[in-house]
Amino acid sequence: MLQITCPWCGPRDDNEFHYGGEAHILRPAAPEKLSDGEWAEYLFLKQNAKGPFLERWSHSAGCRQWFNVVRNTATDEIIEIYPMGESGPLHLRRQDLRGL
Repeated sequence: MLQITCPWCGPRDDNEFHYGGEAHILRPAAPEKLSDGEWAEYLFLKQNAKGPFLERWSHSAGCRQWFNVVRNTATDEIIEIYPMGESGPLHLRRQDLRGL
């Protein structure tokens, strides 16, 4: 079982948390101007990288707070946990993960 350390409540089993998808996805500034293909790319084409990945998690069965996690998707190792609103490790930002 995966252990996730909530920044507010401490270590808990993963069944107390809800996965919120890839972190740091920016909503298009003018979605009404996007083509159907561009909108579909925003909605459905995610990184799904093998290795370190920036994710959003919520402690849904605890304090209900959202936070970001850097997790190795190949090993489930949690590398770092940081608050929402922070940029996270710059070397792992989405634009840098495209080649992994």
